[in-house]
Parts: sequence; structure tokens; C-alpha cells
Amino acid sequence: MTALAQQIVSGLAAGGIYASLALALVLIYSAMGLVNFAQGEFAMFSTFIAWALIVALHLPYALAFVGAVLFGFGAGIVLERAVVRPFEKSSPLILVIVTLALFSIANGLAGAIWGYVPKPFPSPFPVTPISLGGVLVSLQDMAVIGITLVVLGLISLFLTRTRLGLALRAAALYPESASLMGVRVGWMLALGWGLASAVGAVSGILVAPIIFLEPNMMQGTIIYAFAAAVLGGIDSPLGAVVGGLSLGVALNLIGAYIPQLADVRLGVALLLLVLVLVLRPAGLLGRPEVSRV
Repeated sequence: MTALAQQIVSGLAAGGIYASLALALVLIYSAMGLVNFAQGEFAMFSTFIAWALIVALHLPYALAFVGAVLFGFGAGIVLERAVVRPFEKSSPLILVIVTLALFSIANGLAGAIWGYVPKPFPSPFPVTPISLGGVLVSLQDMAVIGITLVVLGLISLFLTRTRLGLALRAAALYPESASLMGVRVGWMLALGWGLASAVGAVSGILVAPIIFLEPNMMQGTIIYAFAAAVLGGIDSPLGAVVGGLSLGVALNLIGAYIPQLADVRLGVALLLLVLVLVLRPAGLLGRPEVSRV
């Protein structure tokens, strides 16, 4: 029983990483109906900014964290205004190509500036695990889950309890009606990109102490995050977290109890994604599409 509990706790820790980046994917999709394939690279670049603030400028971790999140927020808005907006009314395929181009540019720019040698990233949390009833728990892993839940709560409050958040949702769901009501739809979409990039920055900073910092650090994680977002519901922030935690636990249990599949967990995640799309396209907590006949 203790071994099972240990696997579940470890799975929740991995799932917290997937959930934090899945939240960013959901925010972009909710704003534009677009999957941003560069989201992981945005998170990686913001994490390098935090690393530079800590190492080069010797800023405290908390200030570097805030600085990197603000950088991610501003960069998201600038990229939407300068790069994405000209293609806003183009076909979905064109927008996908634009995000893939941003993926390549962000990765190459990070490599040119900081190189491809993995770098240790500091963490304010102790790395030594503690034992709770025989189950080893890492404070770093629990912090990832806790901060992800806090970010989810803040996003939910923003989207449902503030005028700006309600305007953002209106611009995403009913852009023409929102425009007639005086909502600046274009800037609301830019705000969605900024928020997604800020959440992605949080994800990158949380995961960097666990997997080391280098330009390709988020490329595997983004696939799991995408699977988590689809599993929970690509238009549901709560679904992103539920999907991420569920996926992390499921993959960890598969790796522990079906060792033959331990090395192909990425394939298992993609297979799960396909099954969800076939059986329940809206995901566990997503809104199913309703059409009139």
C-alpha cells in the first residue's frame, strides 16, 4: 500500500508540471481557438530570463521570479500584436505555422544567447524529501502542485470576478457582440496571450530545478501538457489541472506496474489523447459543442 501511495505522490508531482503548462495552452485556446505550439519555448525563454536575473544581477529569487513573469506577460502581448495579429483572420493552418515559426525562433535565440549546455536552476525549496507515513514527499514537487493550484484560483477569480476578465471571455466567445458593446477585442486577445505567457513562465521556473535549464527543456513537457489539456478539456482551466494531475498519476502507475511500457510513456500519453478525442472530444470538463439541426 505504501508503494502505491508513493507512486501516486510521484505521479501528482509530475502531473503538476504538466498542469501548469496546460493552463497556459488553455488560456490561448480560450482566447483565439488556437493551440500555441511555441508555448513551451516561451516558458523556457522566460525561465532563462529568471536565471540571468539571479546569476548575472544577483537578484533575490522572489524578484527574479516576478521579473520573469512580467517579462513573459509583456512578451506575450508584444508577440500577439506584432506577429500573430496580422494573421488573425487567416486559416487555422497559417496560425499553426506562425506558432511553429515562433517555436523555432525562440529556441534558436535562447541557444545563441545562453548556449545548449544544461544549467542548474536554484530553488527556494529544500531538495531533501521528507517522510510522511513512509511515503517520501519532496517539498519542491509539492510546491509545483501548490503553486499550480494557486495560479488556477487566481485565473478563475480573474475570469469570473473582474470586469476585465469578463471582457476577455466575451471577446473570445462572442467577438462581434463584444465589439458592439465597446470591448476592444484585439487588445483582449493580446491580454490572453500575455496571461498565457506569464503562466508559462511560472511553469518553466517551477520545472527548471527538476530537469535543469537548457533550450530544449520544455519540448517533452509540452506534449504531455497538450495531452493533459485535451484530457481535461481544452477550454477549461480547471480541466487542464485535473487532466495534468490525472495524466501524471496514470503514467507513473503504468511505468511502475507495467515495466514493458515504462520507456514508451510518451506514446501512451499520445494514445490516451487519441482515445479522448474519439470518445469525448470536449474532454472531462470541457464544454461539448452544441449545434442546431
